[in-house]
Amino acid sequence: MKSLYVSPLVGLLLVAAATGSALAQDVRYNFDKSANFAQFKTYKWVAIKGATAVGDLADRQIKAAVDRELATKGLTPSTSDTADLYIGYQAAIGTEKEYTSFDSGWGYGPGWYGGGWYGGGGGITTGQTTTIYVGQIAIDMYATSPKTLVWRGTASKTLDTKAKPEKQQKNLEKAMTKLLKNYPPTPKS
Repeated sequence: MKSLYVSPLVGLLLVAAATGSALAQDVRYNFDKSANFAQFKTYKWVAIKGATAVGDLADRQIKAAVDRELATKGLTPSTSDTADLYIGYQAAIGTEKEYTSFDSGWGYGPGWYGGGWYGGGGGITTGQTTTIYVGQIAIDMYATSPKTLVWRGTASKTLDTKAKPEKQQKNLEKAMTKLLKNYPPTPKS
């Protein structure tokens, strides 16, 4: 039986790739397929009742990131109640647990080796649990007439209050770009 040799560099690259995908932002959206998104030209920011408030600085940064993306889509902000859309957001920072384990493949105890019963084998598994902060933003867009929800998108792993300010801003802008990439939505026929 041939043994398979995996270089330490390949192993390290596999771990790095797995870690990078675990930390990636996840964006999702849904929309009213009967809404005419071509008619929406202006929007007004509104507060969503019952939403947990974020700090003033974070509020301005979230709105500025969304404003930049919506401007590329041809939408203009307005302070008038006659805007075509009302836009609000909700933000939350929660936590989730991640368990990482590693099996050395070597250790004490009986095991199967080379076609017979062997006294060594088994393995030692080590692991650790870490807490990951998951900051999620949900953006809601309501048609002002008839005041119905027409678009909703969420971006996870966006807000991290423990990150440096530059990293916070970069994550926020990246998430809003990914989230609003498919706005206005094109229904599949």
